[in-house]
Amino acid sequence: MVDPRTPILVGCGQLVQKEKDIHIAKSPLTLMAQASELAAQDTGLGAKLWDEVDTITSVRFITDSPDAARLPFGRYGNVAKSLATKLGANPANTCYGPTGGNTPQYLVNYTAEKIAQGDQEVVLIAGAECFGTMMRALGQGEILDWGGDPEGTRIDIGNERIGVTDVESAHKLQYPVNCYPLFENALRGEAGRTIAEQQLHVGKLMSPFSKVAAQHPQAWFPIERSPEEIATETEQNRYVGYPYTKYMNAIMQVDQGAALVMMSVGKAQELGVPEDKWVYLHGCGDANDIWYLSERVNYHSSPAIRTMGRKAFDMAGWTVDEIEEIDLYSCFPSAVQIGRKELGIAEDDPRALTVTGGLPYFGGAGNNYVTHSIATLMDRLRAKPGSKGMCTSNGWYVTKHGIGLYSTTPKEGKWERENPANYQVEIDNEAHPEVEEKPQGAAKIETYAVMHGRNGPEFGLVMGRLDENNKRFVAHVTDQADILSLKDIDSLGRAGTVGAGEKGKNILSLG
Repeated sequence: MVDPRTPILVGCGQLVQKEKDIHIAKSPLTLMAQASELAAQDTGLGAKLWDEVDTITSVRFITDSPDAARLPFGRYGNVAKSLATKLGANPANTCYGPTGGNTPQYLVNYTAEKIAQGDQEVVLIAGAECFGTMMRALGQGEILDWGGDPEGTRIDIGNERIGVTDVESAHKLQYPVNCYPLFENALRGEAGRTIAEQQLHVGKLMSPFSKVAAQHPQAWFPIERSPEEIATETEQNRYVGYPYTKYMNAIMQVDQGAALVMMSVGKAQELGVPEDKWVYLHGCGDANDIWYLSERVNYHSSPAIRTMGRKAFDMAGWTVDEIEEIDLYSCFPSAVQIGRKELGIAEDDPRALTVTGGLPYFGGAGNNYVTHSIATLMDRLRAKPGSKGMCTSNGWYVTKHGIGLYSTTPKEGKWERENPANYQVEIDNEAHPEVEEKPQGAAKIETYAVMHGRNGPEFGLVMGRLDENNKRFVAHVTDQADILSLKDIDSLGRAGTVGAGEKGKNILSLG
């Protein structure tokens, strides 16, 4: 028997905007409102939904995330309230999620618990990014009339915590584009592949993602690319953070919006939402890896994904082999590989790993990408009643994670999830290296990347270990010959000497 307090997803909507004229292009708030209206129509209630909504929650904008202070426009004091006004709704609660690509799944998990406990009844979760239009405007020297004054009380959900230490920041590890290549080389070392083998392996991994994007109506780049095209450095596909070419990186300069409607089974019955719209959240989990990148257990695994996956599947009573529709978070190929491995999906598993096409091809709409994943997953599950789906999410630098297991099949009994704090303790207590912030002496490279600008390599980025005590350190490689050699030589385990440089940076010289 289904408990009437069981949380369900009953509506979804998403859209893409490719208007090049910045004066015609819609603002993020307008895009979010249009996605919300599509979600309301999807429930079968249309505008009647706004009389019933008691909570509107917005995914946090890129412009409100750390390191976005330099962006001169695009902030809203209380975007959920502004959205409510635009929709003609008057919710009791207007909420704002935290920074991170994990946020949409986290908000679904959080909201499901609130509904199950009777604290909320009808909830709209919405997000949008118009970062593509924003960057075009800045390139033209214009500031668009986006944003708004604070309206009403904003409830901030989650922990808005800086993702890096001061030493990590000094070495530019606050930028995901610099961090994920470190994981890639570590994965190559664990697998025992050569550089060329790993590059083609990644191309073969991501080419099917581009094929899915080519068939998705809201994709930013609906172009199928071959493994060789993705893996090979060319003028159009330059290295960004070696070993990642441009076609392996999340694309944030997109205009996309998506929204979800959640409510209890009892409320859906009362409002007459058709049952063929209902999607149940059978299992879920949220967990963080050891918070700071320099302190991680290693750079080829994720205890957090492993643990939350186990908890979610236990909650659902499913196994990963039963899942038919999958969307693994895909900001960079290393995130896909780590997620696949920790959830027990074999490298030769024939199932597609994305329903959207992923962040490099569908589009990396800031913190909001996973709202698109869930919306697409809902459509696919409804088209195949009884099928099972999984969505994962990832924030910061393989740091914050969420998972949701979905099906149109009813979840019987009381809906209840384990408090994530219960299992976070075991993750935090994983044995991990001690960090030396000011290393000196002989050392070896644990993993590395080469950061590129448009004109070529700019600096090497290294996670290393001191020979004397095996403490971990972060450093840059600045000698031009050494930087180039990182691309030419397999440098995992390579020896060098580390010492202090300027502006708080450690410098590794290679032997």
